[in-house]
Amino acid sequence: MIEDKENIKKDKVDDQVTNSDSSADNSAVSNNQLESTSDNLNEGKSDSNSGNAGSQDVNDNKSSSLESENDNCTSLPFIIGKKVGMSRLFMDNGSVIPVTLVEAGPCYVSQLKTNTKDGYDSVQLAYGERKLKSLNNSIKGHLSKAGLDSKSHLKEFHFSNLESVKLGDEVNLSQYNIGDFVNVTGFSKGKGFAGHMKRHNFSGGRASHGKNSVMRKAGSVGAGTDPGKVWKGTRMAGRMGNDRVTIKNLQIVKLDKPKNIIFVKGAIPGSNNKIIYLNKSH
Repeated sequence: MIEDKENIKKDKVDDQVTNSDSSADNSAVSNNQLESTSDNLNEGKSDSNSGNAGSQDVNDNKSSSLESENDNCTSLPFIIGKKVGMSRLFMDNGSVIPVTLVEAGPCYVSQLKTNTKDGYDSVQLAYGERKLKSLNNSIKGHLSKAGLDSKSHLKEFHFSNLESVKLGDEVNLSQYNIGDFVNVTGFSKGKGFAGHMKRHNFSGGRASHGKNSVMRKAGSVGAGTDPGKVWKGTRMAGRMGNDRVTIKNLQIVKLDKPKNIIFVKGAIPGSNNKIIYLNKSH
């Protein structure tokens, strides 16, 4: 019996030794796993740092490109654009605003006129694209002085502060902000030859009391003996529309600078795809 008890004690001791060895092995495994995971985390951190460095490089490149573009841009209170069409915007408070979409710019400074040389100060802007073969040599030479190839529209604006403006500078939407007021100039839709009733809103002649075929007649255009002529500017039938019209104090509601689109509150003259001129209200 004594021998059996001693054998049982030896077996217990051996089991404890084997358990301690296995726990030591498990702890070693866990330590190895932790070391490997820490290595992986360090590699991930290095990769993320490299990725962040790459993104910072990309952002730096973008910022530098934007700065270089802004260096070639100048802020002027006017710009040339093209009417795209009309739409409406739904505001946060539930109201609906009718707007006109204008594709404004980019324009380029093609000529500078000074008071000492030309008698007045002004800036000429060039806008739009055109085939080079469609331009004559005089326009080609004029645009080449500003480093431009071919443009379809030229417009001169009076402007006195010429110190910060250079030939070839770009004019875009960076000069406008939401809430600004602008004056929009364009040419109204042409209606062709129209009579005096449609053109000047005349009422025409009476349709009763013995009148015959005078319902749409113009009536008298002046006295006979004195002055014996028709005064200039007398309202008669003639060509209607295609007039230069300026709408003042239209508010800018929205700007889409990547697409060079201005959302102007209200209607502006002219049909779609027609050239218009925007000038800040003073």
